Formats: sequence, C-alpha cells, structure tokens
Amino acid sequence: MPNQPQAAASWPAISLAEAHARLTAPGAPFETETRVIRGIPTTIFRNAPPTLRELFLLARAQGGKTFVVYEDERVSYDAFGRAALTVAHALARDGVRKGDRVALAMRNLPEWPVIFYGALLAGAIITPLNAWWTGAELEYGLADSGSRVAFVDDERLGRILEHLPGCPALEKVYVSRAGAARGDARIAALESLLGAPDAWAALPALPVPDIAIEPDDDATIFYTSGTTGKPKGALGTHRNSATVAVAGLFSPMRNCLRRGEPIPAPDPLAPQKGMLLSVPFFHVTGCMAALNGALANGSKIVLMRRWEPLRAMALIERERCTAAGGVPTIAWQLIEHPERARFDLTSLENMNYGGAPASAELVRRITEVFPHSAPGIGWGMTETSATFTSHSAEEYVARPESSGPALPVGEMKIVDGRGRALPAGETGELMVRGANVVRGYWNKPEATAQAFVDGWLRTGDIARLDEDGFLYIVDRMKDMLIRGGENIYCIEVESALYGHPAVMDAALVGIAHRTLGEEPAAVVALKPGAQVTEAELQAFVGERLAAFKVPVRIVFCPEMLPRNANGKILKSTLRKMFDAAA
Repeated sequence: MPNQPQAAASWPAISLAEAHARLTAPGAPFETETRVIRGIPTTIFRNAPPTLRELFLLARAQGGKTFVVYEDERVSYDAFGRAALTVAHALARDGVRKGDRVALAMRNLPEWPVIFYGALLAGAIITPLNAWWTGAELEYGLADSGSRVAFVDDERLGRILEHLPGCPALEKVYVSRAGAARGDARIAALESLLGAPDAWAALPALPVPDIAIEPDDDATIFYTSGTTGKPKGALGTHRNSATVAVAGLFSPMRNCLRRGEPIPAPDPLAPQKGMLLSVPFFHVTGCMAALNGALANGSKIVLMRRWEPLRAMALIERERCTAAGGVPTIAWQLIEHPERARFDLTSLENMNYGGAPASAELVRRITEVFPHSAPGIGWGMTETSATFTSHSAEEYVARPESSGPALPVGEMKIVDGRGRALPAGETGELMVRGANVVRGYWNKPEATAQAFVDGWLRTGDIARLDEDGFLYIVDRMKDMLIRGGENIYCIEVESALYGHPAVMDAALVGIAHRTLGEEPAAVVALKPGAQVTEAELQAFVGERLAAFKVPVRIVFCPEMLPRNANGKILKSTLRKMFDAAA
C-alpha cells in the first residue's frame, strides 16, 4: 500500500478525526463496535479475527507463499501450518490441556512461530521467555509461569540444565537444533516431531484441534523487562493479540485518506510484502506487531541470526524487503553506512522504529536517503501488546517529536499525582485502556491492582497530549533525575543530543554528587566517520536547554549502546562506565 510522504502543500486533505471516522464507519475496513469486556465497555475492531486460531486459519490460505526466511531455509505458509498442527497434536498427547502454560525460549528461528501457534492451537497459554536471560532468569520464568512443557534451542538448553530441579511443574523439554545428546529423560529433540524446516511441507495435514477458544480467553504471558525487581508476566488474551495483528494497515490507510487519495483495493497479484526483522520474536513488537501482522497480511518475514548492517542490506536487496527498522540506531546505521550505495534498497517502503527517542533529523534523512520509504514510529509496551499509537509519512514529518495518535480502539489520558485528568498540553502520567491492553499480571494480584484501575493502565510514562490527540512522551517516571531539587527528564536531554549531526545513539544517566544528590551524565555513540568533542556536545546542549540539564560528563562508546530485548538502553550498564572511570 502506498505510504510515502508526498509534497506537503496539499496536506492534509482531511482532519485526523475525519479519517478515523471514515475508517471505522459501518462497512469500512476498520469498522468498530462496543463490547463489554470484564465489565468495561470496550471499543473493538469488528472485522478482526476473534482469536489467534482464526488468524492462523486465515494465514493458511496463503498456501505456497513464502512465510519465513532464515539463512538458506525457506518455509511456506502451508509448511508452517502443517508444522504448527503437528506440535499442537503432540502437546495434546503430552497431556497439555486448555490453560496450561507452554514456555518458548529460543533465538529467532523458523521453529519459533511454529511452536507459538502449535501451543495456542492446543489451547495452552504460550509463554515466550527472553532468550537473552541467564539460566537463573530462565528458571524464574519457567517456575513463575508453572510451564508444563518448554521448547528451547540448544543454547538455551545449556543454560537451564542445572536449573531444571527448580522447575517442578516442567514435565518435558523439546530442544531444537541440539548438539550433543543430554541425559535427562524429560528432554526430547524437536526434530523427532518435525524434522528439519525443509521437510515441513511433507508433514501430514492434521485437523485443527477441537478446543473451545473464546476471544477473551488467556493466550499469552510476556514478561516485562524487569528494570525494577523481578519481571512480571503480562497476561494477554486472544483479543489483545488479534487487535494488534490487524492494526498494522491502519496508519497507512489513514495516510491515504489524509493526502486525499482513495484506499487502494487489495491486489492478489501484487508482489508479496516482506519485512527484515531485527527485533526478537519474544518481544511483543516482534511477535504481536511483526509475526502476527505478517500472518494477517500474508507477508514474508526475513530473519537474521544477529544484526549486522552489511548483511541486512544484502538481505533487503535479495529478498526485496519492503519494511525494515527496529530502534532508531538501526535506521541510522543503514543511512550512514559507507557501503550503502552498493546495494539496491529501492524496495523499502517503510522504515519503522520505536523503543527510544528519535530526532527530527532522522525523519528528514530517511525521506532524503530512501525517497520511496515512509518513516514511522509508535508507542507501546508489553502491557499494551505492542502498538498503541502510531504514525508515519506526512503525519510523522509534521510532528517528528510525537509518537502519534492512539488506534481507534484505544483511549489515552494524562493524569496528575492524584489521578485527575489534565487538559491538552499539560504533562503528567499517561494512562491507557483499550482492546489490546492485557488484563493483568500472572499470579501477581497486588501488582495488578496497583497498575490497572477501572480498566485503565498506569503506564509509568510522563507524557502530554496535544489538541489533536497526538502523544508526546516526556520520560519514564523512574528515569527522571533530580539534581539539587530540579527535575531533569532524561528524554529531553537525549533528544537534544540526538539533534547534533554527529550523534547516532545517546543516553542520559545520573551519577552521584555529594551535595546535589545526582548530576546528569551522557554516553554517546557517533555516526561512522563523525567527530565531536565532549566540550562541543556540552555547548550544543547548553544552547538548547537550561544549564543544570547539560551533562557534566560525556563518555563516547565505540558502537551502538547496549540494549535489552525490548530495545531499551541498559542504563545500569552505562552507569558502570562512570563508576569505572571514577
């Protein structure tokens, strides 16, 4: 679907509200209606698949189209469907029943979506665990969820072997791509069920298990990043996931209307869309937005073993990928790479990212370097099943500091410290509710009661809304510095640093001060070939912000700043850089 920014002279042809009204009207692609869910009137997409089983059935109709590419492995939609049903029937033989938890801990492999959907089709609550976790952290996730069966790759198996005694509910572990045999009777090779990916097309066409699954039944447990205390399992329903799966086309359709164009009719003969996936499936962006979005749209997912810009550009060229992105730094690395001109990247139509602030300069550079590709950004969190707001193309160019408006099935409000709603333009805590907000935390009633109030989720983000409903994230509540009684929002300083043409990645942290409590300090990664001194960056920030917000120290990092699986910069790691220097 065309989604490229056009000349701004005639834009917008209609208002945001009118575009939403047209897209959600009776008979429109995103028609909405109200349902009472757990006592709360909730707006839903009427035409979205009611459960992930229906989404799976919709995807199976893609037949021989390519579904996933990994290295030299190519898996069709039909082969994926056969493999997922094989897993579902195997889990039934293992005694898994509706509501049981099935854990999944592996890198991005073709097996990952097969297991995800195999468990769901068996009626289980699929529980993806962070593949970057240590053995002890994986033990926590397995034990906390009470998973009866786990699917892991060989690397994750090596981490959890000594921790299996701490997982009393775990009855069986399937391992994919195993090296040496393991001497535990609970461990079986996944290939004994499926064979290698290139053999999945020959698996029998088994029936879909006859299990009653309702839209508001529990479907997933995704663990939060755990930046404070133990990670919490966000318990999501089939409706939560299905809502996000179909939301990916909403912003592009809105763009067409706002530039005065009709919504293009579906073209079954058009070339297949393809996404270069640089975020993990075990993160809600990779699973809910990317994986489930691909199933809803019949597009192709191209996987990488690890992010590497040259390999990424080669894959975009080879697979004619129409979308790429992840975090803003990845976009910068593609834009600034000295060998970019060697590759044909003209297939790119969308460059989407999130998880960190992005400068207006990045928006401009995307439209300059990739004139056929629309920049896009959004806001979401584990508890919103990924996408809650999004905008792209002209909307994003016009408001590059914003994360966009909410989907029409979501509501936002800004509240003060007493929970009172604030008017447009004022800053406070962001609260959200809607069809894609999870229903609570797994086995944590106190945390659920604290975060979820009358259907509203307390996000912990400091934000404001403008008169048109566009969201502006100011900072995380827990990521704010207090220097001698003065509040410093990290994102404000980081955004100023991103404004410098030499800066590719930036983060602000607090370092201890004897009398002020703490002071701001920054870690910065520069674009390839760029040079700037600490003093020059301090002066640059000082021209834009109050003196007390200027970093007292700036340390340069030779590569992209360390991040967790959710794309959040690991500020605890960055603080150690200053401790070491001290």
